[in-house]
Amino acid sequence: MIQNQKLGILYTASAYILWGVLPIYWKLIQQIPAFEILAHRIIWSFVFMGAIVLIARKRKGFSQQVREIIKDKKQLIGITLASVAISINWVTYIWAVNTDHVIEASLGYYINPLVSILLGMIVLKETFSKVQWLAFLLAGCGVAYMTFHFGSVPWIALLLAFSFGTYGLLKKLVPLNAMYGLTIETMIVTPVALIYLLNQQTGQWGQIELVSLTSLLVFGAGIVTAIPLLLFSAGAKRIPLSMVGFLQYFAPTIMLAIGVFLYDESFTQVHGISFTLIWAGLAVYTLARMKRLRRYENKLTKGA
Repeated sequence: MIQNQKLGILYTASAYILWGVLPIYWKLIQQIPAFEILAHRIIWSFVFMGAIVLIARKRKGFSQQVREIIKDKKQLIGITLASVAISINWVTYIWAVNTDHVIEASLGYYINPLVSILLGMIVLKETFSKVQWLAFLLAGCGVAYMTFHFGSVPWIALLLAFSFGTYGLLKKLVPLNAMYGLTIETMIVTPVALIYLLNQQTGQWGQIELVSLTSLLVFGAGIVTAIPLLLFSAGAKRIPLSMVGFLQYFAPTIMLAIGVFLYDESFTQVHGISFTLIWAGLAVYTLARMKRLRRYENKLTKGA
């Protein structure tokens, strides 16, 4: 049991660390437009996941899952919208990193858990506790403070948070395992990505040699997309949800450090105050959730 939990922590932490260092990967191919990178990321993610399905001998189960989704109109609409939501998230993230907005991208993933709470309240009619209201208010004050002082809404952070929050919500409504889910999602949007690349006449990609570091990095976009997700899937089921909630802040923290120390992005006093308010909100939310989950786990233990 303890060994299983250690493996869970290792897999989950590895997934979030890999997500955290992804800006470095996208920076290496920043000469390619974000939408071209997105198209390649979709196509090669589908190719890689298709290969994983075949190697794992899950073709029969995958085909059955696809048939079930096609027959169920609600599931088909849900998974299609999830594909669109994650595509929006990916292209926004790539564009943010390659235009020196890594700090704002990290902000988006810090506020994402609170956006997920908001979407749950609006769509799933979940109720807010007083602690959740306080956490959301603190984060909202942080975003509002940044907006007021910089004179513009941090739209990159908000688009990242809401697109990923929407993706998470749709995945909850259409539950699929990680392997089948990513394969089906990328399969849905791969035709659009192929058409885009075939019609792209003036992009930088057409000027790059097929056998080069840049082309290899572009082809590898599918691998760097899939591996963290598979690690997360393997790890999250081995550890308590409270631990997953704590580890999820690894990624934006690493991204923030990369933006400030590696790429010399400006981190002003305004950023400091705004992030502090958001971190306070996250601390309130995380501590309350961990306390609630411990009570729930204790009840289960006593019941057993």
